Amino acid sequence: MQYAKPDKAILEVLLLPVNPEETRRVRTLKLRVQYLGTAYRGWQIQPDQPTVQGCLETALSRLFGEGVRVAGAGRTDAGVHARGQVASFRIVSRIPCLGILRGANHFLPGDIRIVSVEEAPEGFHARHHAVRKDYAYRFSQAPVLSPFLSATVESIRGKLDLSRMESAAAHFLGRHDFTAFCGSEGRRRNAVRTVVEARFACEPDEVAVFRISADGFLQYLVRTIVGTLIEVGRGRIAAEAIPEILDARDRTRAGPTAAAKGLTLEKVHFPAGM
Repeated sequence: MQYAKPDKAILEVLLLPVNPEETRRVRTLKLRVQYLGTAYRGWQIQPDQPTVQGCLETALSRLFGEGVRVAGAGRTDAGVHARGQVASFRIVSRIPCLGILRGANHFLPGDIRIVSVEEAPEGFHARHHAVRKDYAYRFSQAPVLSPFLSATVESIRGKLDLSRMESAAAHFLGRHDFTAFCGSEGRRRNAVRTVVEARFACEPDEVAVFRISADGFLQYLVRTIVGTLIEVGRGRIAAEAIPEILDARDRTRAGPTAAAKGLTLEKVHFPAGM
């Protein structure tokens, strides 16, 4: 695909002046991205489908006047949101980082925003160098859910025993085979992951949040864990049954997959210096 050179007016109004004395060099740039995933078929590009990666690549390609490919730290599913997604790409350009931030956001839809752009070390790759990711699943049992929360908080009906859910969540800590808790794509891969955090907390407006951090995630993993914990809270699965379900490696033993809209990628961790 051919991209027109960026409009001079955009460069002048949205971007900082380009330093003509700076040597043209290949730069590796690291982006932190936030988005509401409601309107998108997930992060990864799909033919004829709106995706977050697709929007980012289109915006950056229009800005630089050439095709740009970005790598994301995690492939969030359709309808899943992000506060701390990280992406990287390489470009030959003298536009400063603040200018790229302003210019790219000009071309992005309002539900996707690049919140920071910075120079990264040569060879940095958002997916390959990620060592841990933090996710949060938000839900509410309030009789009325505010419209300001409804896009990112799942409404749960019926009584839940949060103390039982907390006891069950503790069983996910450590290194386990999560075959019973992932989608078919994940079951075709090595499903062993190490979970370093799995706990519940409370947020304002009667919102409960399940926070989980691990060295990697599989398709539908967090949502299936949450769906199982909700079944525990309803008394349909015993908290003590979680180790047995993990050992069985049988997806039919776990609970249903929770709705996508409650899930948010909160943060991606990298080694020091990355």
